[in-house]
Amino acid sequence: MKEQSKIPTSKVQRAAKFVKTGAKVGGNYVKHYAKKAVNPSLSKDELHADNARDIYDSLSELKGSALKVAQMMSMDKNMLPAAYQDKFSMAQYSAPPLSYPLVVKTFQQFFKKNPSDIFDTFTKSAVNAASIGQVHQATIGDHKYAVKIQYPGVANSVKSDLKLVRPFAVRLMNLNERDLDHYMEEVETKLLEETDYHLEVQRSVEISEACSHIPHLNFPKYYPQYSSDRVITMDWMEGKVLKEFIKTQPDQETRNRVGQAMWDFYDYQIHTLRQVHADPHPGNFIIDDHGNLGVIDFGCVKEIPDQFYDPYFSLIRKDMLTADSELERRFKELQFIYDEDTEEDKAYFSGVVKDLMELLGKPFHQEVFDFGDDRYFAEIFKMGEVISESKKFRTSQRSRGARDGLYINRTYFGLYNILNELGAVVNTTKPEWAAKVVA
Repeated sequence: MKEQSKIPTSKVQRAAKFVKTGAKVGGNYVKHYAKKAVNPSLSKDELHADNARDIYDSLSELKGSALKVAQMMSMDKNMLPAAYQDKFSMAQYSAPPLSYPLVVKTFQQFFKKNPSDIFDTFTKSAVNAASIGQVHQATIGDHKYAVKIQYPGVANSVKSDLKLVRPFAVRLMNLNERDLDHYMEEVETKLLEETDYHLEVQRSVEISEACSHIPHLNFPKYYPQYSSDRVITMDWMEGKVLKEFIKTQPDQETRNRVGQAMWDFYDYQIHTLRQVHADPHPGNFIIDDHGNLGVIDFGCVKEIPDQFYDPYFSLIRKDMLTADSELERRFKELQFIYDEDTEEDKAYFSGVVKDLMELLGKPFHQEVFDFGDDRYFAEIFKMGEVISESKKFRTSQRSRGARDGLYINRTYFGLYNILNELGAVVNTTKPEWAAKVVA
C-alpha cells in the first residue's frame, strides 16, 4: 500500500480537505441524477460506491478522529449501504501507513533517539495501519515487540475533526441531529482518551491482569520504558486476525473455544470490573494456532456508572419486560421516554425499545446460544432498519437513549457480530442476580 509522507495537521488544511471531498460527493450526486434522467430505473449502487471511495480516500489521508468515526460506522451493518461498510471497515487495520521518516521524527521528538538506537531491528514499513496509529515490528535479541505509533496531529484535531465530519455522518446515517448532538460529547471524550497513550498503557495493564484468569485468553506485556505520549511498545502476538482465521476453516470446537473466551472476557469486564474494552472490531483481536484469543488494543475503554448499569442491565431480565410500571420507570431513567412525551409517543418508543431489548437479551435467556444462527441476526438487522427508517425517531424533539448507552450498545453489537462471524456456540454466563430470573 502506498505510504504517506505527510498528514494535514492544521485546522485550515484539514477543513480544506473536507471541503474538497464535499465537492466530489456533490459532483457524484450530479452525475448520478443526470444518468437517472436517462435511465429512471438506475439504482444508487454506483453513487454509493463513488461516494464511499471519495470519502474514505479523504479520511484515510487525514486519519485520526474522522477516520475513526468511519470505522465505527462500518461496525453497524444497519447503518450504511454495503459500499460504505466495505470501504470504511478498511480503517480497522489497513489504512494507508505513514512513511518511515515521519516515524523517525516521532521517535526523535519523544525519545531523542531513532528506532534503531532502541531496537536491534525495526521494520521500516508498518505491518498494520489503522485510524489513530500504525504498528511496526521490532526486536531486541530474540524478543519481538509490536510498536504502535500515533499519527502526528491526531490528538490536537479531535474536536475540530468531529465538527467537520458531522455533516457526512448526518447524511450517511440519516440521523436525528439532536441524537448526534447528544452523543457527540461522549464520542469526543472517548476519542481524546484514545490519543492518551499513557492512559492506554495503564488500562491495558489493569484490565489484562484482572482478566488473566479467563481460559484461552492472552494479553501482551507492555513496556513503559519503550513507550511515551505517542508510542506504545508491547509484546508481539503471533496469530491471525479474524478474517484470516476464518479462512483456515477451523473446526467447530476451535470456533467455540475462541467465542467462549470472547464472551467470558466481555462478561467479566462489564459485570465485575464495570469497565469494558469498548472497541470490539476484528482488528483488535489475534487468534493463535492453538485457538487462544489475544486482545491487543485498550485505547477505547468505557467505565460504566451505577446509575446506567442498574436500569440498563435490569432489562435483560425476562420478568422486567412484562412489568409495565417498573419498565416505564427504567425507560425514563435511560431517557428512552420522558414525562413530557405524549401518551402516543410513550407507547411508541417504549414498544420499539422493549422489542429491541427482548431481541438483544435472547442470548442471556438461554444457557447455551448459537451465535452462528443467521436467522437471529436477520431479526436484529430488521429491527435496526425499523429504527433507522422511523420518522418518529428522526423527528423526535428529544434524544432517545442515555449517553452512556452509546458505547455499551456499540460493544454488544460488535461482540455479537464477531461471534456470528465465528459461528460460535457459547455458554452464556451471566451475573448471579440475572441468572436467577432469566433461566
